[in-house]
Amino acid sequence: MTAPEAEVLRWMRETPDERDDERFLRLALAVFAHQFAHCEPYRRFCEGRGRTPDTIRSWTEIPAVPTGAFKELRLASFPEERTRHVFRTSGTATDRRGELHLESLEAYEASLVPSFERGMLPDLPDELPVRMLSMVPSPAEAPDSSLSHMLGVMHERRGDTESRFLVEDGELREQMTKDGLETSAKSDLPILLCGTAFAFVHLLDAMAASGQHLVLPPSARIMETGGFKGRARSMDRDALYAWITDRLGVPTERIVNQYGMTELASQFYDTVLSRPGEPRRKRIPPWVRVRMVDPERGNEVGRGEAGVIRILDLANIGSILAIQTADLGTTQGDGFEVLGRARGAEARGCSIAADEMLSAARP
Repeated sequence: MTAPEAEVLRWMRETPDERDDERFLRLALAVFAHQFAHCEPYRRFCEGRGRTPDTIRSWTEIPAVPTGAFKELRLASFPEERTRHVFRTSGTATDRRGELHLESLEAYEASLVPSFERGMLPDLPDELPVRMLSMVPSPAEAPDSSLSHMLGVMHERRGDTESRFLVEDGELREQMTKDGLETSAKSDLPILLCGTAFAFVHLLDAMAASGQHLVLPPSARIMETGGFKGRARSMDRDALYAWITDRLGVPTERIVNQYGMTELASQFYDTVLSRPGEPRRKRIPPWVRVRMVDPERGNEVGRGEAGVIRILDLANIGSILAIQTADLGTTQGDGFEVLGRARGAEARGCSIAADEMLSAARP
């Protein structure tokens, strides 16, 4: 383990809420120097832009790699024979999928746990188990899915014995999901229902077909992730949240959007549970910086203006820490909001893949 990696881990484990700009800059420059030295494709990319560890003084100058590059190249800062885990972007058998190669899951998991706890469970005691119902495949069924892995870690950490993964053999177990929600509604434990946006669409379609309504207890919360465009239809976020409220009885202020991607080790959660009453926005972990940039010029846009989301994530220590997404967003206070895909970007993501998978499983 390198010295910067050890310090990043200490930060995540010991003071995960502490923002420290001096510490972030020092670690960002150290991690960049390490990746420049050990990832040849990235070194060539940086040299082509005249950026080297000797010329860079600010983390904003670190060249950001487009997420699409992860489909074309192995972007890792360690030898291939030391690869211990590979996460892959969603896609069909014929699609070329992006890959995140990891030498260790230590930084990945150290980052995901405090962000999940703060985003989804901030009002609950640490020792209280949660009934987690996750409409995704289990980590055993989808070992290269970063979403399944993330939820698997949290099932082990916070889930009670009745917590379940509800997609099996590519099919959402709709009846099992509805039964699980009905049973859980009678439990004293808080309920956390997780899934992609279009997994919720499929569940709500099934509930509508059977005329079913549930009123989950006030402690229930929902985590949805992925885009709002499926294989055959799109759904506006407000419309989906209103539908969830109607069928499950969970108010909008307890529905959290999670923003993440395979190429990143860290995730972002809406602030509705962690900072109730404040405007909804994505909260940024202390070891991450997010900027909105002009896609053509690369300069940062003004506050409140739309730009392409560029992320610098210290948890990406074994890969590339600076990533340029294909998503548009705006800065919102101390966080940001995602507006959708940038013009010309390919539709992708776990939600559309789940929609394809679950649609194929329907009779």
